[in-house]
Amino acid sequence: MTSSSSLKSQSDTPLLPRQNLPTMYDLPSEDPKEPGLPDEFHALQAWLLCLTFFPLTFPPEQVFSACDLNIYYDLNHPQWHKRPDWFGVIGTSRLYQGHDTRDSYVTWIEPINPVIVVELLSRSTKKQDLGEIETEGKEIEEGPDEPPSKWEVYESILKIPYYVVFNRRNNEIRIFHLEDGLYQELELTQGRLYLPELGISLGVWQGSFRSINRLWLRWFTRDGELILSPEEEAFQEAAQAKQETAEAKQETAEAQKRVEQLMEQLRQLGINPDEIDK
Repeated sequence: MTSSSSLKSQSDTPLLPRQNLPTMYDLPSEDPKEPGLPDEFHALQAWLLCLTFFPLTFPPEQVFSACDLNIYYDLNHPQWHKRPDWFGVIGTSRLYQGHDTRDSYVTWIEPINPVIVVELLSRSTKKQDLGEIETEGKEIEEGPDEPPSKWEVYESILKIPYYVVFNRRNNEIRIFHLEDGLYQELELTQGRLYLPELGISLGVWQGSFRSINRLWLRWFTRDGELILSPEEEAFQEAAQAKQETAEAKQETAEAQKRVEQLMEQLRQLGINPDEIDK
């Protein structure tokens, strides 16, 4: 007879080493020395914004957008920079000095500052991305040689008109507009906001991008129609061409069937349709 003390419950069974290891939710996705390095979502979301950023207020060659690119903003501290997850500029050459891609965006050389910046919140950057909002109104203590927060750089130094933060954990989008030198949060309509400086809207969209179906931040027309990426546009055109081909085949088949019906009617009347043109 086996005693009950010799029996082990399933919960007492040792876990395999793999089951004791931390998951991606337990381990940082960013280099602690370089906060804000993108995870997979950051890269995909920022790229979707680049692919669909087509302001109506400037021609394409006068529009520049970038993801994970350093913005240098202080002549007195030329090494100080911020690296937004995404930002857009209108009224400057798409290429640096009209002929080269950019390694960074140096504001004392470029003719204009960004019109909009987007930060995708992560645990390591959330407080800096939201500035005093997340520090409950407390002053951010900075030494004479300490760079200011992102919030202060965007609001007070670069004076970027629109600052957007998006939290993929709860799908919350917050858009701030510079008014009298300070950021004021704006209310969205149906998850979108029209930006008159750009002639387009920014909002959230439920759909599939790179085969991942979720809520994405992306650009719309003023009326709420999606601004398609080149890939989406090509897919739509291919689908439309396929549909038109199918319809043409259907029309051809129906026309052939009608011809055969008419020829049969002629035969029933004693007329050989093959001799009509002879």
